[in-house]
Amino acid sequence: MNKPATLGALKASSYKILSVKEEIRNNLICKLQKDEKLFPGIIGYEQTVIPALINAILAKHDIILLGLRGQAKTRIIRLLPSLLDEYIPVIKGSEINDNPFQPVSKFGVDQIQQFGDETEIEWIHRSQRFSEKLATPDVTIADLIGDIDPIKAATQRLHYSHEGAIHFGLIPRSNRGIFAINELPDLQPRIQVGLFNILEEKDIQIRGFNIRIPLDIILVFTANPEDYTNRGSIITPLKDRIDSQILTHYPRTLDEAISITEQEAWIKRNDRTVHLPIYFKEIIEQIAFEARKSEYVDQKSGVSARLTIAAMENLISNAERRAVMLNEKDIVPRMCDLPHVLPGLTGKVELVFEGEQEGAVKVGKALIGKATREIFKNYFPDPLQKPKRKSQSQSEQHEKSEYDTILQWFESGNSIVVGDDMPIAAYFTELNRIPALKELTKQYLQIDERDRYTLSSSMEFVLDGLHQSSKIAKDEVDHVTTYKDMIGTIFSGRGKFEEFD
Repeated sequence: MNKPATLGALKASSYKILSVKEEIRNNLICKLQKDEKLFPGIIGYEQTVIPALINAILAKHDIILLGLRGQAKTRIIRLLPSLLDEYIPVIKGSEINDNPFQPVSKFGVDQIQQFGDETEIEWIHRSQRFSEKLATPDVTIADLIGDIDPIKAATQRLHYSHEGAIHFGLIPRSNRGIFAINELPDLQPRIQVGLFNILEEKDIQIRGFNIRIPLDIILVFTANPEDYTNRGSIITPLKDRIDSQILTHYPRTLDEAISITEQEAWIKRNDRTVHLPIYFKEIIEQIAFEARKSEYVDQKSGVSARLTIAAMENLISNAERRAVMLNEKDIVPRMCDLPHVLPGLTGKVELVFEGEQEGAVKVGKALIGKATREIFKNYFPDPLQKPKRKSQSQSEQHEKSEYDTILQWFESGNSIVVGDDMPIAAYFTELNRIPALKELTKQYLQIDERDRYTLSSSMEFVLDGLHQSSKIAKDEVDHVTTYKDMIGTIFSGRGKFEEFD
């Protein structure tokens, strides 16, 4: 279908131009009626954030998304343009996307007066109607609203008081579209004041001009809670003018967190097949859950979903490195690979004073340990839980624990040594020295014995779960892990179990 190219043709087509808030509202209603997915890739907000966002759009509100780092705030605002019409008409050459029926700039008005129905029209795509600005302390009113352009005044021989000398800022250039400001508290208070008229009266005034330019725009902001940052805050009058404040949050279940990481992380690798046991996915996510309640982590700064994404990629990369070096076709993570996720953790967790005293690496290892212990209990009996009595007649004799054979083997002075660079055959052989370990692993994880990669990795999962439950000791030196008896280790003063709550 050919689009009208002049104002006269646009009038003849009976095309109706709506305000941007009415336009996005109507398109949202159509998508709801067709049961279309509104915000693809946004997971865990189906019953919380998305309904609030829908309500705000239906109410024609300007919006602020308030939440800690890594809660998909920016991703959400970048999906809003999908609710705009695919194309809209503007006066050709207009800097602020003038409505052909109601131009607001001097350029637009002059074009209509000079050419009338022959005024040229161009159609802009929805992608051109979204602008975004990261708030920083050096942002000025001229950046956002506009200023007098001396070069334009000189080249066109205009007086500084002439309206044609105006250089429009980002917000008026987003007229008839969506303008987003990320990290609003970082904007200086005097600059935030400049947004008052845009939010309330829907117009701008540049320098000392008596003219006011009415804007048709949706403003969307993102911010961390005010108590998160010492760099600044949202001034109260501005907050009062933002119609809807929507609170975001972190994933509330492991399943949601796993889905986010699987969507965002680079898991598939070249020519090799990645086998990722479910408990590894859960351990990686549980690390973030543990961090979000740890007294050593600054909870005001939050723990971003980027932590688990980076941790998962590091975990798989170490397994990939082993497969490449040993020319193995399968990439299967091992528990001894988990220390390699620390580079993805330490830079993404802000510590309080006590955490700084402990050190980022030690805190990171403790979080990994706690996560492993919690997930281990989902698959195997809790080693810390006392065994049940067999019967009334045997009240003095306790039922044998599932782990007794394994623990007795270590108590006899035995130990095993595994590393992240061991070939699968040597790795499995070393683990298989422990009596009953393979059978216990197969029993609770339902693993086919022919899948030696997954089986051996899961056998080490059992050992690490026992270590995190203080049943056996573990030494890690240069990525070589030794599992041995806990009691003997304590008496020898080496390999002491380190954990802090």
